[in-house]
Amino acid sequence: MEATYRALCANGFASLTMQDIADEAEKSTSLLHYHYDTKRDLLVAFLRYLLERFEEKFEDTEDEDPEERLRLLVSRMLPADETTDKNRVDESDYDRFGLAILEVRMQAPYEEDYREQLRTNMEVIRSGLANVIEDGIETGAFRDVDPDRTARLIVDALDGARSERVTLDDNDAPTEVAAALDEFVLSSLVTAGGDDA
Repeated sequence: MEATYRALCANGFASLTMQDIADEAEKSTSLLHYHYDTKRDLLVAFLRYLLERFEEKFEDTEDEDPEERLRLLVSRMLPADETTDKNRVDESDYDRFGLAILEVRMQAPYEEDYREQLRTNMEVIRSGLANVIEDGIETGAFRDVDPDRTARLIVDALDGARSERVTLDDNDAPTEVAAALDEFVLSSLVTAGGDDA
């Protein structure tokens, strides 16, 4: 999976081959084909791998109170926090990878396997954030809002900002959108919840 990441960063989606991935993994293409019949199968597995990594980010915040947990999760959806320090990638790799994933997403209307895995990824991420928001409502830390809609707003806003970064070369978009979310959504949740208490 790490080799697939490196190959996507180096080659993008359109020109990516199984040979590129095999070269990055220092394995033979026949070994890759033993596990994955096609490049599509491998990329679907890679999308599942990305979801597993994101689920680890959720688990890493379980001991935090809902407010801190929500802020941490939003910050971890930004480019600077896409990897841990020991596995840190530079921003140009992040942008090349983001563009490659955007290319995969553009294939989703035509490739059911991509579409289904991307849908699953998005649903799990939104559901995870919604659960954090619901926990905050139940504990009185957040005011009463629709957790699913609020989670959708947060995820879609950050997703759009990441897309702007890689398609329009707007490096500030993710940080600015995160600041706006903090000001207009996260702080609103907490302040109102604190006032009710």
